[in-house]
Amino acid sequence: MTETSESLQPVLTSHLFGKLDAKLVELLRSLEASDWDRRTLAGHWTVKDVAAHLLDTQLRRLSIARDGYESEAAEIGSYADLVAHINKLNDEGVAIYRRLSPDVLISLMEVACRQTSDYFASLDPYGAAKFAVTWAGEMASANWFDVAREYTERWHHQQQIRIAVERSGIMTRELYYPVLDCFMRALPFTYRPVPAKAGNRVQINVSGECGGSWHLLRTERDWRLVSAPAGELVAETTIPQEIAWRIFTKGIGRHEAREHVQVSGNADIGLHVLKMLAIVG
Repeated sequence: MTETSESLQPVLTSHLFGKLDAKLVELLRSLEASDWDRRTLAGHWTVKDVAAHLLDTQLRRLSIARDGYESEAAEIGSYADLVAHINKLNDEGVAIYRRLSPDVLISLMEVACRQTSDYFASLDPYGAAKFAVTWAGEMASANWFDVAREYTERWHHQQQIRIAVERSGIMTRELYYPVLDCFMRALPFTYRPVPAKAGNRVQINVSGECGGSWHLLRTERDWRLVSAPAGELVAETTIPQEIAWRIFTKGIGRHEAREHVQVSGNADIGLHVLKMLAIVG
């Protein structure tokens, strides 16, 4: 773990996968044939494409992390290489699993969900993860962070489907707040280029029953997340919970998001949060 992560409590999510995945399977089983072709917030992906992506990433996770099996080795020399590799794998997975019938896809999803949930529950939260959380600037991560990152992936893609088919169900404090808390671990990395005096603090609020407040403190060396207000508040930004997850997953443009965000103090510092990404891309 990094110093920035250690200043806050870990985001423990392994116990939530069963409930989140059950809601996904229930949702998919309820879809009409035409629903599978609806466009989502995930670029050009349809509902079926997003479901195929969720199946593919779970099967890859089990194969690589649990079983130690990798079919091909990728040469990663930069973050751009990593992004290109991940995008390639994602596109290939969607192309394969979108060919399945909805019934077959859902049946495989149930198996993959159960095995993935069991695998995450078996991990030592503080052990070394197979994959680092690169969008938080980490070269090595603890399991709890890698698992929480995976939880945010499964939550936000399911939410993309739910918006496309006009179904609510997972924007609850139990299921959504951990997503936000995990996303905010990217704040220190995002704010690296932002100049400030030691002791300056930025506060990021997410309004709504699922939200909260996160405090970013400038030290002599860097920005750090702290668990309670400290230092001089120089900027405060409030984001509605309905769009917070979309900002950090490329689900809404910055200019559109700005119309819904409130900022006080130094606007340049406060609005820098709109540049934060909590996905590889």
